[in-house]
Amino acid sequence: MQGSLKSASAGRGSFLKHLDYSVVQQCMHCGLCLPTCPTYDATKVERHSPRGRISLMRAIADDRLEVSPVFGEEMYYCLGCLACMTVCPAGVNYAELFEHARAEVEASGVLNQPRRNLIRALAIRWLFMDHGRLQLLGAGLRLYQQLGLQTFVRKSGVLRLLPKRLQELEAMTPDIQPAFSDDLIAPLTLARGPRRFRVALLTGCAQDLIFSDINRDTVEVLTRNGCEVVTPPSQYCCGSLHAHNGEWDLAVSLARKQLLQFPPDAFDAIITNAGGCGSHLKHYSQFLGDDPVFGDRARLWDSKVKDIHEWLMQIGVQAPAPNGASAGELTRRETVVTYHESCHLSHGQKITAQPRQLLKLIPDIKIVDLPESGWCCGSAGVYNIVQPEMANQLLARKLQHVRSTGADTVATGNPGCLLQLVNGARSQGWSLRVVHPITLLAEAYRR
Repeated sequence: MQGSLKSASAGRGSFLKHLDYSVVQQCMHCGLCLPTCPTYDATKVERHSPRGRISLMRAIADDRLEVSPVFGEEMYYCLGCLACMTVCPAGVNYAELFEHARAEVEASGVLNQPRRNLIRALAIRWLFMDHGRLQLLGAGLRLYQQLGLQTFVRKSGVLRLLPKRLQELEAMTPDIQPAFSDDLIAPLTLARGPRRFRVALLTGCAQDLIFSDINRDTVEVLTRNGCEVVTPPSQYCCGSLHAHNGEWDLAVSLARKQLLQFPPDAFDAIITNAGGCGSHLKHYSQFLGDDPVFGDRARLWDSKVKDIHEWLMQIGVQAPAPNGASAGELTRRETVVTYHESCHLSHGQKITAQPRQLLKLIPDIKIVDLPESGWCCGSAGVYNIVQPEMANQLLARKLQHVRSTGADTVATGNPGCLLQLVNGARSQGWSLRVVHPITLLAEAYRR
């Protein structure tokens, strides 16, 4: 299979050297990607561009360059926003190159440091490998918030004693939902009216803890559109966090678990409402295409995974009824909404029109275009944690554009973007509502 891994961790050599060479040498170095790359736009340094990074990757594949700390740091300076793929005339699969390059970095150990190794071991290899552990952490954090301890700590001034970076990380602590997806959604939810489709819903990791209400809204919207929804409890992480951070074997393991929990031949579609997860979920065959047990199942899975906006527009979504005002009743004020595109939804999955089409169906909403709507907000998985300076620059740029629209609500289809914009607006004392388009649709149905 093109691009399939001959795994370094399995003792078969380099990730980049064993990637199909046609992927490595496809870049024409034309430079059309340069204006779309946030890190190159900010620095004007060639190695901070897709073209520059691909040159470094190819040099390693050709044995002209050793994997070094400089190479490793450069691969992690990349946002992985994939905007370069949208404009590339040669169709370079930068997503595949990017993941293999980071896997190369981790296999080589050039960035190994005790603190970094400990954080990765606890977060990537332990916490996000078991959803029960993640929910336990979320429950503890929720109790900390509900008891008022977080508010007390923040008002006490004790945080000022911490290093500046720890203060910034504490300010990014998300609000944990009162209930997780398992508590809000039954394992099987019947369609309202005649059943047209049988679908499965992926509830996610961060999405489950921070935005379980979006999962609930997704089920409501699906059932109102003739879908019977299967939502198994205790789901696994999709593996995108692991693949994007060089942990290839863990990503493969999680992909197998997903295929066992969600047999793709049992559903008309497998629904995701997280842009970043969806971009990864649609390419399980890249990890398992050569697997004698899971290969065929992975290819069927790839064809069944649908982003929620994509699926609704594909099956013909039911428009909410208009909110007619009775005599003497004030007409509802229009909500001014602008739309920020999740990078992996727009550049990774090429889904740009469907969310806007869906928003236009909702009564009492005025849609205004967002300048640079497809420009990264700086979240990029855990990028805002490991590269705060660049992430904050991008966030400030995004919020400035949102302000310019005059919108009181910004819609976006990815939990990372949602949290990034929520935290950014909060830091500015701005009561901006940040919401998933599906929540706006569900609210309109309820009205």
